[in-house]
Amino acid sequence: MAGMREGAFGLFDRRTALATFLTASVLPLIGARTTGAQEAPGLSLTPACDGHPQPTITQTEGPYFKPDAPLKQNLAGDRPRGERMTLAGFVLDARCQPVTRALVQIWQADETGAYDNRGFTLRGHQYSDDRGRWWFSTIVPAAYPGRTRHIHVKVQRPGGRVLTTQLYFPNDPLNRRDGLFNPRLLMNISEAADGKFARYDFVV
Repeated sequence: MAGMREGAFGLFDRRTALATFLTASVLPLIGARTTGAQEAPGLSLTPACDGHPQPTITQTEGPYFKPDAPLKQNLAGDRPRGERMTLAGFVLDARCQPVTRALVQIWQADETGAYDNRGFTLRGHQYSDDRGRWWFSTIVPAAYPGRTRHIHVKVQRPGGRVLTTQLYFPNDPLNRRDGLFNPRLLMNISEAADGKFARYDFVV
């Protein structure tokens, strides 16, 4: 299956993919798809910094945003029956250099297509580290009437404007029916033994 990588113990897991991501520097990855560390699972560049960097495009906030989401990386524990997914990436500037302490906030539907509008299930924020990296443990959201699978995101560099956008899943048959879908916002997703590993780099 495309995107899978096998080793001595079979298909890699999300922990291995995340560990590989965290040990890689962003700079050697920019504009490169060669051998070595760049071939490790989950390290494919998203289009934003592959060649000619462009700011990540904006999309509507939608009706389900709530302010004051908690500082929280592990959202998967909110919905233990959902399919696990690790979502990771860099926050980069217009030269594709890492942005430190950028706010990254996500919110999404659960495995039934429902949002928690009373509490903060599947809602959280964090800050990019000193190398511009961020990551969440979450689940794969379900589609719901009128929308394909997606994850809402807000990104703000220190002192900068807030980027509001949405991320999408490749090869989802509902993408072409969703009026908001944009292929520039597709995540790179690898299948892991215990779920999915998704990557997207924001340029702000």
